[in-house]
Amino acid sequence: MRAIRLDQDVHSLSEFRAAVASFVQQVNETRRPMLLTQRGRGVAVLVDVREFEAMQERLELLGDIRVAQQQFAAGQGIPHEEAEVRALSRFAK
Repeated sequence: MRAIRLDQDVHSLSEFRAAVASFVQQVNETRRPMLLTQRGRGVAVLVDVREFEAMQERLELLGDIRVAQQQFAAGQGIPHEEAEVRALSRFAK
């Protein structure tokens, strides 16, 4: 995801309500999130659907990595070489 540009991507909720379509178009074109504020405080972030899906995929992968690390720390892992042999043997069948 691209970084928020503070001069272009931070808007109040009242600005957002007045120009929803153009703000959605901006987020879709720039692929940068938009921070929405209320009384000067951040309250929501508008994100392009493709960027949101990519974030979800990254979070799932990080979750899988964390589970694998916990399993390995608990002694449930196998050495890389053994895993490679097992995986290749499945493809050979």
